[in-house]
Amino acid sequence: MAETGPSVFSEVELHTFCSDVFTMLGVPEEDALTAASVLVLSDLRGIDSHGVARLPAYVQMLQAGRINPRPNVRTIRETPSTATVDGDNGLGLVVGPQANRVAMEKAEQAGSGWVTVRNSNHYGIAGGYVMEAAERGLIGWSMTNTTRMVAPLFGAERMLGTNPIAVAFPAGEEPPVVIDMATTAAAFGKVEMARRKGEQIPPGWALGGDGLGTTDPVEMMASGALLPLGSTRELGGHKGYALAAMVDLLCGPLAGANWGPFTPAFTLQYADPTRSVGEGLGHLFGALQVEAFLDRDEFGRQVDDWIRTMRGTRPAPGTSGPLIPGDPERLAEADRRQNGIPLIGPVVQELEEVARQTGVSLR
Repeated sequence: MAETGPSVFSEVELHTFCSDVFTMLGVPEEDALTAASVLVLSDLRGIDSHGVARLPAYVQMLQAGRINPRPNVRTIRETPSTATVDGDNGLGLVVGPQANRVAMEKAEQAGSGWVTVRNSNHYGIAGGYVMEAAERGLIGWSMTNTTRMVAPLFGAERMLGTNPIAVAFPAGEEPPVVIDMATTAAAFGKVEMARRKGEQIPPGWALGGDGLGTTDPVEMMASGALLPLGSTRELGGHKGYALAAMVDLLCGPLAGANWGPFTPAFTLQYADPTRSVGEGLGHLFGALQVEAFLDRDEFGRQVDDWIRTMRGTRPAPGTSGPLIPGDPERLAEADRRQNGIPLIGPVVQELEEVARQTGVSLR
């Protein structure tokens, strides 16, 4: 589907639409507001692949009974600094924030908090969770395994998820350092967006059904696989594969969730695996209290100094110099809060179809 041009929506318009849709599908009002906030934050920060463009997939899963709209999220194993949370097959956009709060509260009480989650679903952008921790003066960690979309190094079929990692460091006077990355050459959502726009994807992102490289997003989505960060062994693909494996082992076996090729599908477009090795999708949230290691003000001064030192690097030819992790998203958020959120035509059309199905007005 070719792009028909962007439409601009306000943050309030999209948040109201998403929350009303979730409520219409049986999600309690407070949970619906939380889920909508997670989605819209992604769009505000310029991560369009994980924002309201994902709403149709959540709607289909809720309508099909594949996601529980009213989960009983509970802690099933606990120590002063750790916990395992069962999400009762709820929206990851609801389960994730609850589990993240448990990790942050434990960090504030015990110095660190680590929470695994089982029986959950797609939880939005990993970076949103660690930003919340940084706002509380904590170092935040967030990761999740996802539906199999990625071939392991030297493999030619889907066995792993895009398995993102996010970490945020609070600073003093500077904005926090926010690292948020998939362990693939590109997030699957970027392939989806290329397909919506009718564009090709760069070489090195994906394999086709024949196990060879492809630049066709339709082929990748139909029968191919994404490549690990680095793509080939010569370019460091073994490192991306190892990072994906680390996330999968922390979010799968450690949490009691499914792992690798057994993770459940996040959309009705893909069939669930024929067998299960755990419960649902898995996440890991972590938080570190800075004061447990160093005086908070001293840490803030050091992080500020680190940021300013990196910004002061002599620029490479043709560039304006290094960015700090989180800079592009922070700048996008400032712009979009003021000027609105642009949505490409195909995404608007999909949201209009959601509006038609649910009776909730998009505008």
